[in-house]
Amino acid sequence: MMPTSTAPTHAVPESGLLWPLPPVRAVEPAEVARLAGASQRALVVLDDDPTGTQTISDLPVLTSWSADDLRWALRQNTPAFYVLTNTRSLAPESAAARNREVVDALVAVARAEGRPFALLSRGDSTLRGHFPLETDVLARSLVDHGCHAPDGLVLCPAYVDAGRITVDDVHWMRTADGMLPVAAGEFAKDATFGYRSSDLREFVEERSNGRWRADEVVSIGLTDIRVGGPGRVADLLSALDGGRPAVVNAVCDDDLRVVALGALAAERSGKVLLYRTGPSFVRAMTGQTARPPLTQVAVDRPGASRHGLVVIGSHVSLTTRQLDRLRSEGGIREIELDVAELLAPERRDAHVATVAEEAVACLDRADAVVRTSRRLVTGADPAESLAIARHVSKALVDVVAAVAGRRTPRFVVAKGGITSSDVATDGLGMRRAWVRGTLLPGIVSLWSPVGGVATGIPYVVFAGNVGDDDSLARVVRTLREDR
Repeated sequence: MMPTSTAPTHAVPESGLLWPLPPVRAVEPAEVARLAGASQRALVVLDDDPTGTQTISDLPVLTSWSADDLRWALRQNTPAFYVLTNTRSLAPESAAARNREVVDALVAVARAEGRPFALLSRGDSTLRGHFPLETDVLARSLVDHGCHAPDGLVLCPAYVDAGRITVDDVHWMRTADGMLPVAAGEFAKDATFGYRSSDLREFVEERSNGRWRADEVVSIGLTDIRVGGPGRVADLLSALDGGRPAVVNAVCDDDLRVVALGALAAERSGKVLLYRTGPSFVRAMTGQTARPPLTQVAVDRPGASRHGLVVIGSHVSLTTRQLDRLRSEGGIREIELDVAELLAPERRDAHVATVAEEAVACLDRADAVVRTSRRLVTGADPAESLAIARHVSKALVDVVAAVAGRRTPRFVVAKGGITSSDVATDGLGMRRAWVRGTLLPGIVSLWSPVGGVATGIPYVVFAGNVGDDDSLARVVRTLREDR
């Protein structure tokens, strides 16, 4: 039985949450980069939706895990690369199968290339997703291939740029009312991935169905990080065995860099660690620092339209407010993809064709915004809700593919995790890309596709649950700058 949680259930002032903490221990990103480079191992980030690239720059991203694509990524001489699995949109059995497929292919290619690797399962900073299913499958798959079983699992959902931090093992999100424990927010009520626990140790117990009790989960606290430093963190991680989980507290990038140094030291001593983290930890682990947002985006595609395509599938309230703000800017034409029509088999194809035709015509005179109807349609259970989401996403993909086949947009913005993954992979046929940087600090990622119909078209990955009301309008303004 789950213990009674002692985590708060209401918002608190951020200053009151942070003032009792020890002073931050500063760590230069270059120090982490040197240690990561010396290890020669590639950090392979299996991203359960494409928004995990939003904190980093100049790393490869794959939407395919063929031997050729993995070999290309391993040979780029970067400390990490992303493999977009998009498993958050899949049923549990399919998510498990996809994780196994990636490990099967990766182990074979990495051995042939002589490149060691570590696995990081990138999950949601608001705790949604297939956890611990995905990390369990990754651990078993490594063992099946004769690799050392992971000694420990590092859970670090912090997303500093978006105000998702962990203090006293409780995971918080910044809101207009103050810092809110994540279990009290809208994301914890997700139809598929809902949960009750804001305390990460209790969250592990809840999601593992008691396989790991809260009191068995190691806590890497802010005193350990800021007072004990990398040595203390390395000691805590080096003591893990049997796949035991450890949860990481973090408020800022320096906290995460201390943990990265400790983790790299533990790895160097022979420990095998498996990671389940939010976006910020990848930046820390690769020795990168937050870079200023790009202020202008060049389009390297002759014959492209003067106008771009914005595809909106996310239904969270923040996305709806962002759309309202973009609407007030002008210069767009909205085309609605009606979910009720999509769920009627006899009308679905005709409706998709009509929306695509309208979007193509629109690109000659305005930025086209293709959006789903704003009323969220859910199923009777989590599996049915996921199936509806996949059905709607498939329709968005079909619209984008039809548009790209007839007209080249000046840019493409995809709003929503499932949306941005499916549009990239199936709508635009991307297999490889470079993450070039951000258009808003640490929250909106710009990809440069390599090969295929999307080559030279700026592709913007924009999660549904980040930014403020003006963020989408600011991104579109930047993309319009050079036309």
